[in-house]
Amino acid sequence: MNSIETFDNAYPGRRYTIRIQCPEFTSVCPKTGNPDFGTIRIEYIPDQKCIELKALKYYLFSYRNQGIFYEMVTNKICDDLVAACQPLSMKVEGDFNARGGITTVITVEYEKPQS
Repeated sequence: MNSIETFDNAYPGRRYTIRIQCPEFTSVCPKTGNPDFGTIRIEYIPDQKCIELKALKYYLFSYRNQGIFYEMVTNKICDDLVAACQPLSMKVEGDFNARGGITTVITVEYEKPQS
């Protein structure tokens, strides 16, 4: 699994939203071995760190041959991104293409605990 690189947020005292979309996400269904295609949408409010996009791209592409359910991959992406950049909040949405006449959208949300 590729690591997720970050860089220092130039505006750590300002609340602003970063939205990222990867419309070419692929993984493999662990039951059938068929490829799954979808769009991963990431929305977060950074704290001290921001996600570096080239590293994120390689991280997301590392799922290409991995057998993993939609729910698991969406939660894993959110967990890994939160661990990497410790945002104030984050939402990850996995919007998967229809297979067998059924579409699935998984949304995972994180809020940094108040200290």
